[in-house]
Amino acid sequence: MDQKPPAGASLSPAAEAVLAAFESMRDSKHAYFSLLQHLDEQYRQWGQPSELEKQQLEHLLEAHNVAVQAFNQAMSRVEDTDDRLLLIQRMNALSEAAIG
Repeated sequence: MDQKPPAGASLSPAAEAVLAAFESMRDSKHAYFSLLQHLDEQYRQWGQPSELEKQQLEHLLEAHNVAVQAFNQAMSRVEDTDDRLLLIQRMNALSEAAIG
């Protein structure tokens, strides 16, 4: 059965916090993989990233790990089924917009 939240439904403050954490997690993932791809392309034929570049990559990965933890903690606070459903729909819409 395809569930839909009530018409005109809005997110609770807890769900809004999840949405913000989701965006932060998405952005930190993008930053990490962008640098990783850049370094891979730059050093594909020869050489290795500098220590500074490795540290930047480690810093971005740690920032992403923190963002994932914040998302998981925020998500655990959203207990209402309708609120969760609406939240998931909003996260899907954000993901699709980023792809398209």
